[in-house]
Amino acid sequence: MLRNLLLYLSDSQAARQWLTSSPLGRRLAARFIAGETMADALRVVRQLNDEGFVATLDYLGENVREPRQAAEAADVYLNLLDRLAEENAQSHVSVKLTQLGLALREDLARAYLARIVQRASLHKIFVRIDMEGSACTESTLRILRQIDAARDTLGVAIQAYLNRSEKDIEDLIRERVRVRLVKGAYKEPPDIAFPSKTEVDRNFARLMRKLLASGEYHAIATHDSRMIAATEAYARELGLGHDRFEFQMLYGIRRQLQRQLRARSYTVRVYVPFGRQWYGYLTRRLAERPANLLFLVRNLFRG
Repeated sequence: MLRNLLLYLSDSQAARQWLTSSPLGRRLAARFIAGETMADALRVVRQLNDEGFVATLDYLGENVREPRQAAEAADVYLNLLDRLAEENAQSHVSVKLTQLGLALREDLARAYLARIVQRASLHKIFVRIDMEGSACTESTLRILRQIDAARDTLGVAIQAYLNRSEKDIEDLIRERVRVRLVKGAYKEPPDIAFPSKTEVDRNFARLMRKLLASGEYHAIATHDSRMIAATEAYARELGLGHDRFEFQMLYGIRRQLQRQLRARSYTVRVYVPFGRQWYGYLTRRLAERPANLLFLVRNLFRG
């Protein structure tokens, strides 16, 4: 019930306006968001690198309504790639296609993504396309396949809660595309998504095994200790070294678990969002794991 409420609030303009303008909202966001500026994001990446982590940076924003907004977002990513290269920062970038104009025109998003990937290739920085709601899945994968990029430059995220994802994973493995496997954080109709957490977890484990067995370098993105243990066990069964895949986790969530994985010599990539458009990201993170909301409420009023 709490998850459904939080997903509903993620699309509520009234709740967005109230929370983003309140001190409480900014304090909530500070747990999961690096800050509102590129300088904030780069500072966090430097700190993570110093602690032995790698990162991926996400400039927050989605579903732009004007071509000008898509152009501005693309420019931010181009500048970000230049800054990462200048600082020799150990970070990828993560991109949402609706932020680049996918809802306006598919060719617009494709053109901006091509520019970003070209700049990333110049700097030898990897770009991951974030997967959004199911209405975007087919167009996202189509654009991925239309971009002329080396497979060590461009990859995509796949959501385990969608029924179609096993077929998508099998196709992407054949195409040697690097995948970030996630559970998924959007509200979807029951005819296209697994209805229960148990079924989502079962599918996540099945897709994880397919990815690890593929021989390509993939990312397993989860904070679920059981899924992490299952991944470690299957990697041992396959004889995979710790350099053949990576774990990915979100900034501000289960930091101690991130440190434990790093101490066991795994590559841990922390997903670091920044920017002013943090409301939708925050509410989906809380919906993904409602215990985060209780954690935040307890800590907001300490000291």
